[in-house]
Amino acid sequence: MSDKTLILHGWGGSDAPHWQAELAAEIARNYGTVSFPLLDNCHYPSKNRWVKQVKLFIKEFKPNTVVCHSLANTLWFWLCEEDGMPTIQRLFMVSPPSLATEDKTIKTFFPCPLPQHLYAKEVHMIVSDDDPWVQVDEAKKLATHFNAMFTVLEGAGHINTDSGYGKWEWIEKLIMRNKK
Repeated sequence: MSDKTLILHGWGGSDAPHWQAELAAEIARNYGTVSFPLLDNCHYPSKNRWVKQVKLFIKEFKPNTVVCHSLANTLWFWLCEEDGMPTIQRLFMVSPPSLATEDKTIKTFFPCPLPQHLYAKEVHMIVSDDDPWVQVDEAKKLATHFNAMFTVLEGAGHINTDSGYGKWEWIEKLIMRNKK
């Protein structure tokens, strides 16, 4: 079976030149199978609508690899609380926000419980040492809890377009290592 990558954006989307849009284009350029859906009302997201929408994507697309950025990580935690969640091969969690995030626009996602399982055989969490949405210590506790590989980038902010993460060859190589 060929690898299928589902890319899930966070609050506000990840359109070009964000690294997730660049990653989707790179996978497609290399004849990979990728789905990079725009989630419903991305600037004013609803946890229940996003959970329902992504459950359908997972059921229909059947990804082996899922790449989450920011609020999509919290969404993944909520999905792990749903019945019938399939196990994927690889989960990449980039810039997960604190589980205790308080923001009026995304309040339906928080507080977020820690799921028992992430439904992924391999988990890699990637954070920055100066992300305004999570402290490294909290992210490290999450990674340890789930026995995830853990990478800390220096001075990378929220690892998004605003912090200079458009084309990001490192993540492309990491995710596409089994595709070539």
